[in-house]
Amino acid sequence: MSTDQDLDLKEAKEEEKGKVKEGAKEEVKEPEIINEDYKEQYLRALADYQNLVRQMQKEKEEFFRYALADFLGDILPIYDNLKISVASLTEEEQASPWVIGVKHVLKQFKDILEVRRVEEIKTVGEAFDHTTMEALEGEGEVVEREVKAGYKLNGKVISPAKVIVKK
Repeated sequence: MSTDQDLDLKEAKEEEKGKVKEGAKEEVKEPEIINEDYKEQYLRALADYQNLVRQMQKEKEEFFRYALADFLGDILPIYDNLKISVASLTEEEQASPWVIGVKHVLKQFKDILEVRRVEEIKTVGEAFDHTTMEALEGEGEVVEREVKAGYKLNGKVISPAKVIVKK
């Protein structure tokens, strides 16, 4: 009987070894699955990071765009006043050295505005455009006189021109 018991014991051990081998195969698959999970998590985190970088870049550009528009809102009236002052002088006064200096300052102003992609809205003699102009007097289709210059920044109106229109 001891041989029968030995045989039964051997069979049980071999059966256990077979189960262990099958379990080992399953365990080998587990690291592959875990590795795949980590890879997916990494790719998601990388995509999230790239999206965050893009979003921050957009927000930064938007901030600078609005900051420049705000600054221009403060400085453009000064530029306009200088232009009006020089335009109101007589020919004799315009020949004065200090007026010539002011004209150079105005030229520098204009050059800087061009570099910053700020453009003055053309008005006098143009068809009235309600998207870029504000009519102070008259009802018509053609701009007769400009009361206050208007400006665009990167093609977007930041200050509408104030005009008088005629029929």
